[in-house]
Amino acid sequence: MITIEEFKKKITKKTRLIGLDLGSKRIGVAICDEHQVIATPFKTIQKDNFDKFLNELKLIIEENNIGGIIVGNPINMDGSFGAASQSVNDVCSNILKNINIPISLWDERLSTIAAFNLSSQLDIKVSKKIKNIDQNAAAFILQGFLDYLKN
Repeated sequence: MITIEEFKKKITKKTRLIGLDLGSKRIGVAICDEHQVIATPFKTIQKDNFDKFLNELKLIIEENNIGGIIVGNPINMDGSFGAASQSVNDVCSNILKNINIPISLWDERLSTIAAFNLSSQLDIKVSKKIKNIDQNAAAFILQGFLDYLKN
């Protein structure tokens, strides 16, 4: 994995990016437009086994011309790195062994809560909020990175 600053140097302004929210049971996926303005929830992948996830990720990358991956890093609220953060690092290392595009971590503190609260403000039914929470959290993570790029 590379730092955000290194990541910025490796992509162009027209590179489409994918955002991942790596959960223990589900993986939220979001994709941005080629102008890196809007992150859109794309899908939720069930985390049955790593090879199935990897194949699905490769397909999404190929079909959508993705040039970089931003992964939510679940840093503890006090800024420390716990077991969840280590797990995300391990998954990213395994992705890097199989996919040759830049990957960087983005602080995802509160992304799932923010995604849930945003859907509450939009008056979306709770069952649909929960169903889409992972891909919405991925979009929140990716959008945070896109907004950072613009500043």
